[in-house]
Amino acid sequence: MSQTTDMQQAAKSFFSSPHFAVAGASSTPSKFGHKIFVWYLQRNLPAIPLNPTCSAVTVRNKQYDTVGSPSKLQDPQHTSLSVITPPPVTAKLLQEAKEAGVRAVWLQPGSFTDKELEYAKKEFPDAAVGGFGGGTVGGEGWCVLVDGDTAMRAAGRQERL
Repeated sequence: MSQTTDMQQAAKSFFSSPHFAVAGASSTPSKFGHKIFVWYLQRNLPAIPLNPTCSAVTVRNKQYDTVGSPSKLQDPQHTSLSVITPPPVTAKLLQEAKEAGVRAVWLQPGSFTDKELEYAKKEFPDAAVGGFGGGTVGGEGWCVLVDGDTAMRAAGRQERL
């Protein structure tokens, strides 16, 4: 299987989960953790913000309770995790996600080095999205904001904007 097909399959697998979590979710509109959490909300996808430094994030004047780690997710085995954290945080987060049983991860541009991406591909086989493998139309690598709608359709999910 080519790298293009692998990453497209991983993106499809990611959106096959019934639940989603956004690690690095933020109340600050200029931060990507905020933008990506909003992306899930706009599509009516069941998403929970994951942020150990605050108890809630605010999006459009509504508060959403956060969880502090993947182990605190209500149903980690049926949850895909979007990661928008610095690489050292991502490394620890990926280990916690694996231990909790999270099924798939999407590493946003800037959230990883080669080390974290290789770990994710090894520990989440066919279910780790990230890097510059074929299929993305974004110049920064695979990004939910750029590639998410296409991956959702491939997984049979309808966009609900």
